[in-house]
Amino acid sequence: MKVGYVRISSADQNTARQDVLMQELGVEKIFTDKCSGKNMERPELIKMLEFVREGDTVIVESISRFARNTKDLLTLVEQLEEKQVKFISKKEIIDSSSASGKFVLVIFGAIAELERDYIRDRQREGIDIAIAEGRFNGRPKKKLDNFDGVYNAWKAGEITASKASELLKIGRSTFYRKVKEHEEK
Repeated sequence: MKVGYVRISSADQNTARQDVLMQELGVEKIFTDKCSGKNMERPELIKMLEFVREGDTVIVESISRFARNTKDLLTLVEQLEEKQVKFISKKEIIDSSSASGKFVLVIFGAIAELERDYIRDRQREGIDIAIAEGRFNGRPKKKLDNFDGVYNAWKAGEITASKASELLKIGRSTFYRKVKEHEEK
């Protein structure tokens, strides 16, 4: 059976391009994740790995849709090989059933990881430049309209810090930071 795996990084992106490819390739079952590929804890990826069986072929549009780093890529392909499942990446023309395909898989996996690292480095450089020019202040502060009331209740011992955090819809560490800022005023 041809099994497809489709992934986009966020719900507002579109799977159409990958879906069309899967249809053109005659894929019979598709698993689609709408989340980051930063790790292997993706619900549909896990379901796909449980679903495939000996003789199946897993098809992806590109290895960057399947794994974000070489280690994860090789781990996933190894899991497929243990089940005697073939892996094909259409964009890179990789077929794990041959020795040369396995070699190319490792090379492209390393290149994809290097590219991701370069993107992260360029992003960090851009942020550093923006900070130096005074154009970057980080994530906007969350408005807490009812902070004073919740703070007073917490300070009076009427509620716990956990309850205060819950009411303000922030984490406890953020609550304590806000308390410190409030008390330093």
